[in-house]
Formats: sequence, C-alpha cells, structure tokens
Amino acid sequence: MLEVFKSRKMASLLVLGFSSGLPLYLTGRALQAWMTVEGVNLTAIGFISLTSLPYSIKFLWAPLIDRFSLPFLGRRKGWIVFTQLLLALAIAAMALQRPAEALQVVAINAVMIAFLSATQDIVIDAYGTDILDRYEVGAGAGIKVLGYRAGMIMAGGVALMLADRLTWPTVYALLGVLMLLVLAVSTRVAEPVLREEPPSSMKDAVRMPIADFFSRLGLSRGLFVLAFVVLYRLGDSLIDNMTTPFLLQTGFTQTDVGAIQGGIGLFTTIIGVLAGGAVLSRIGINRSLWIFGVLQVASNFAYLLLANIGKNYPMMVATVVVENFCYGLATAVIVGFIMSLCNPKFSATQYALLSGVLAVGRNFIAAPAGSIVQYTGWPAFFLISVAVALPGMALLPFFAPWRKGVEPFDPKAF
Repeated sequence: MLEVFKSRKMASLLVLGFSSGLPLYLTGRALQAWMTVEGVNLTAIGFISLTSLPYSIKFLWAPLIDRFSLPFLGRRKGWIVFTQLLLALAIAAMALQRPAEALQVVAINAVMIAFLSATQDIVIDAYGTDILDRYEVGAGAGIKVLGYRAGMIMAGGVALMLADRLTWPTVYALLGVLMLLVLAVSTRVAEPVLREEPPSSMKDAVRMPIADFFSRLGLSRGLFVLAFVVLYRLGDSLIDNMTTPFLLQTGFTQTDVGAIQGGIGLFTTIIGVLAGGAVLSRIGINRSLWIFGVLQVASNFAYLLLANIGKNYPMMVATVVVENFCYGLATAVIVGFIMSLCNPKFSATQYALLSGVLAVGRNFIAAPAGSIVQYTGWPAFFLISVAVALPGMALLPFFAPWRKGVEPFDPKAF
C-alpha cells in the first residue's frame, strides 16, 4: 500500500505543493505579523485578507490555462515555470514596501502576489488531477497537502522566526530567492500525459466545464456541493485569519509563534494528513467528511480556552497541536473530494472553480474577523467561529449521507 508514495509523481506533487503553499501566508499570516509589529490597527489587518480575492475568482481566467499552452516545457509545466518566475519577482518586491507609511502600496503588491499565486494554483491543481491515476488520487491528495502545508509553514512559521532577527523586508527578499530555487526544481518534474484533448475554443473552455460538472452531479446536488465547499472550512478560516494577531496580543513573541506553529504545527499537520488518508481509505469519503468536520469544529474550543487562560506556553502548544491535527484531517479530505469531482479534460477550470469557491470563505466571508474581535473580544469571537461552522455540516445529509458501501473518490457516490 505504501508503494504508491514512492513514485516520481509523488515527489513532483510534494515540490509543487510547497510552491503552491508558500505565497499564501505572504499575503496573510506573515503580512499580518509585519503589520501588527508596525502598529497597524486590527481592522486594517483583518481587511488585508481581501487582497487575497484572486484565490476566490481564479476560475474566471482558468479557462485560458485549459485552452492555451505556452511554447515551452509542455501544457502544464510551461505555465508552472512562468508563474513561479513572476511570483519570485513579486515576493522580492515586498522588500521595498513600508506598511506603516504606505499601506495602499503594500496592498497592491499583495494583490499581485495573490493573483500570480492563484494562477500558479490553477496550473498545479490541474497538474495533480491530470498526472494521477485513479488509485493514486488519495495518496496524491495527501502528499500535495503536505507540500502545501510545508510552504505555508515556511511563510507563516520560519519567516516569523527570521523576522525577530532580521527585518521583514530582508525576509521577503529571501523568500523571493527561495521561490527561484523552487522554480529550478520544478523544471525537472514530469509533464502529464495528455489523456483528453483540450478544449478547441474559448467558448468550449468556458461553457463545457460547468455543463459537465452539473450533468454528472445534477443541478440540485451540484449546488449543494458548491455551498458546502464555501461553508465547510468557514469556522476554521475565521480563526486562521486572526491567529497571529491573537497570539502576539496574548503576549507571545514572533519567535514563539514561528517556532511552535512552524515546528510543532508542521509535525502535527503531517500526522493529521497521514491519519486522514488512512481513515479515508477505510471508511470512504462520506463518513470522513462527517468525522473530520466535527473534529474541525471542536478544535476551535482550544482557542477559546487559551483566550480565557491567557499567556500559557503548555496551553499554546496544546492549542496549536489540536488545530493543526484537525486542519490536516479536514484539508486532506476536502482536497481529495475536490479532485474526485474534476474531469481531466477541464481539470484547470473545474478545480479552480471548486477551490475558488472554497477560498470565498477563507478570504471574503472571514474578512471582517478583525472588526468582530474589536467589537466582541477574543473569547466571544472564538464562540462565533464555532457557530459559523455549523451550516456547512448541516448540508452533508443532502449529498454525502452517512451510509456504507461508498468508495472514496467516486463522483457517482455524490
């Protein structure tokens, strides 16, 4: 069973997952930390997440990726290398910014990073869907999540530790260089075998992915799936949007946050992803969505306890362990769920649509988190995060009922 993890495909997905995850926190957690130490108010910090809007609307230009290929390296690899080069330049450009003096310019640079990162996500998600055989989807989803999470930890963990010793502009410059190194490795990944002919026109590239999606799932069930994807991670997204300011305002240093979230957090996420893949392979995707969703909601209570206790290192470690473990479980199953619904002919557009819908909760609906905190305080905020997670769970009976005999990653089961 473990042989599937040893293939070159998995190594490629690990590297590309890292590249996909690295820029996310550069417009999120790392930028929030930089703004916090520069004295920017919480409302502005909360709304800076709106600069990540491209993640939510990337389906608008995803058909271009399905329809056209660049004249080098292949249909998927060409776009991957091109976007990584532009990303390295945009990340390095953040070294020239000053959040306390010109926040609008910082926001523009952050939007550029988010747009290029969202475009890279389109291609890498399509790459994963195209290169994996059906029996490899579960393992591939887990490996991709591991790489993605490692990239997030680099930007949201190691970067914070470096920022206590270097300046934030220097940290962003170093991360730009890191993206160039990832680019060099990405040129060595294998180009997927073309299984389906790409759309022959832009009209087909825009219209057919949506028609195909609803023809396979049905209109009502398809709409339930889209609503579920928005709401499933909403409670977790609301917390994630303000985790770094919360920990810093509680009294922990940037090094504390970086070391515990980055070191212990990465380790427990790996355990969560691997455990999630193992459980999913045994009980199927329906029951996994239920169980991991409940655990994800329950993990928010750890932050509530920490908010009431205050600065306490054992409790902080316990909170990070619980949150990251449940994050690994839930992320593995939602990624596998989305991959299972994509037709390889339209993989860029369909995955972009579904992951973009997922990003709506993370980047748009959760944007007022800072204002909520200022109005309610931290304990009430964490209770609210539990409440907003419940509607997503309430949708599960409509397309993923708790029943036996459902094979994981089978769209016909939904």
